[in-house]
Amino acid sequence: MLSKFRKHLETNFPNLTSEQFLLACSGGLDSVVLVHLCYKLQLNFSLAHCNFQLRGAESDTDAKFVSNLAIAINKKLHITNFDTATYINNNKVNIQIAARDLRYTWFAELMQDHQIKTLVTAHHADDNLETFLINLSRGTGIDGLIGIPAKTDTISRPLLAFSREQILDYAKKENMAWREDASNSDTTYLRNKIRHEIVPVLKELHPTFLQNFEKTQFHLKGSNTVSNNYLELLKSRIFEKNDMGFRMSIDELSVLQPQNAYLYALLKDYGFTAWKDISRLLKGLSGKEVRSKTHRLIRDRNYLLLEELTTKSSKRYEIAEGQSEITLPIQMKMETVGELKEKGKDILYVDKAALKYPLVVRKWQKGDYFYPFGMTGKKKLSKYFKDEKFNVIAKERQWLLCSENKIVWVIGRRSDRRFSVTSNTKQIIKCTIPQ
Repeated sequence: MLSKFRKHLETNFPNLTSEQFLLACSGGLDSVVLVHLCYKLQLNFSLAHCNFQLRGAESDTDAKFVSNLAIAINKKLHITNFDTATYINNNKVNIQIAARDLRYTWFAELMQDHQIKTLVTAHHADDNLETFLINLSRGTGIDGLIGIPAKTDTISRPLLAFSREQILDYAKKENMAWREDASNSDTTYLRNKIRHEIVPVLKELHPTFLQNFEKTQFHLKGSNTVSNNYLELLKSRIFEKNDMGFRMSIDELSVLQPQNAYLYALLKDYGFTAWKDISRLLKGLSGKEVRSKTHRLIRDRNYLLLEELTTKSSKRYEIAEGQSEITLPIQMKMETVGELKEKGKDILYVDKAALKYPLVVRKWQKGDYFYPFGMTGKKKLSKYFKDEKFNVIAKERQWLLCSENKIVWVIGRRSDRRFSVTSNTKQIIKCTIPQ
């Protein structure tokens, strides 16, 4: 196995042969074998062990075992203790999710602190099969069937090419010791039930089941790559980038069939799961929206707008008399000038005598109106936005410069004539948005 492992690294994980990495070691069979293999190949690594403190003295004995292993091979060990029970209670998650969240957060911190690029874990081929069956039992798309990735930007899993049987055989031949976690035999956990009761039957029915499964996953990954390449082409045509995110033509989305499958493929990376609501959005009224945890989709006339969720500011920012610059919520410079020179949407000239300080920068509110420069009469801001074809996001992002309750400037857009410079103006204030 050592020879196969060496060739596997040279072909698929060359970075592990030349760079330092962090190896996650629980003390169990799989991770101990991985440590042994990497040590035999004289690779540059340190160990990381998590004590979740869920099995009393057994957890502490695991930690002591890994500590002794690190000493025996003269490798640095990072070890931490988690109050997992409190985390579970505070976050209302199960043991598996809690342990995963805690360990991967800690691994990421270790890697950042020690400038390590890669975490290596001991997932193997049987883990991959179990994950496939778990996802299949719960209902999943192709992403859930292609299995555990052998490599990501920060995680490498070089044992995925080896079965549990190969790993056990190697450990026995090398007379290795490891720790057994009694909870791994508890079939109340879905993974354990699949491991101990379902996978053995599948292997009995077909002796080469695991190898055949690996071939199937290879073909699934190929199909997924073809699908993703097509989706990227489709996205480049449908997703129009703007400074707020993306907009997508509803007409183009509506002709894609099967519609829900396309919507899932195009939007899954943005956290959406309410596919029926999104489908209804295609036929809904302008202004309707659907949210995920990270993004929102808004119907705006003939388009869907995709925007990342941010904290929407409802603050009022004051500008004192004589203040020359603000940086929040936008950058703007104020200065006294003798005449009107440069012009543009990013520049405003006002009669200082018409202003009442402090000035205020805020978002628009229902009922706002102003007297647009160059027009007679007043106009509701909502009507102005409609005439200017503002979408929902643009309206939410628009800042106003106000004097008392009067709008001085729809910033970067239109000024209010009540504050315009006239022949009677004695002092001119110039407001500029830097480019």
